[in-house]
Amino acid sequence: MSDKTTFGSYLSLSRVHSLVDLLRERTQQNPDFRTFTFLVNGESEEATLTNAQLDSRARTIAARLQAVVPPGGRALLLYPPSLDYIAAFFGCLYADVIAVPAYPPNPAALQRTLPRLQAIIQDAEASVVLTTEPILSMASFLFAQAPDLQSLQWIATDALDAGLAEQWRSPVVNEATTAFLQYTSGSTGDPKGVILSHGNLLENSADIYRCFGHHGDSRGVIWLPPYHDMGLIG
Repeated sequence: MSDKTTFGSYLSLSRVHSLVDLLRERTQQNPDFRTFTFLVNGESEEATLTNAQLDSRARTIAARLQAVVPPGGRALLLYPPSLDYIAAFFGCLYADVIAVPAYPPNPAALQRTLPRLQAIIQDAEASVVLTTEPILSMASFLFAQAPDLQSLQWIATDALDAGLAEQWRSPVVNEATTAFLQYTSGSTGDPKGVILSHGNLLENSADIYRCFGHHGDSRGVIWLPPYHDMGLIG
């Protein structure tokens, strides 16, 4: 890390070696801080996540992943823009499972969107799909079009027992550990994955914090979907 100065009003990057460290320390320092708010159509408030709530949901999802995926395994994230997506992303980080963001295939354009999803799954060697109950309930439609998707383990993270959080085991991760794979759109060929480490994400966050003059009370509005690189890490 090139920036060892204060990142946020109460956190030093010299003590943080991963996004797991970051959220765990923020939870300890300020558990009730509202980290994310999801707005419907940019106007009405639907739901929020505090540091403590995000940490709890991440540990719940991570515990489930640790039971079925070895460290360094890959999990596809198949969500609409939502707080469920954010919880699943951190759940992967908490399990040392490489997150593979993807957008759900469009039922009205399956000939275009389903092959892209299949190409990502094959290239990433994902063994698990994290999603929501509503999407999982429609998975049989996808299976009829792409039977190979049935070989993956599908987990609806919004239906997991919160008690699983107590079974979570803290992973061994650092700056060099791969956090997720970001895939290109595939508009000019097969989607190509870019490896991003915890260190990459911390460095990017520190640069944004410094260059935009952010402070502990800063707020940001994100309009891009979270499976887009600028929506997720920009």
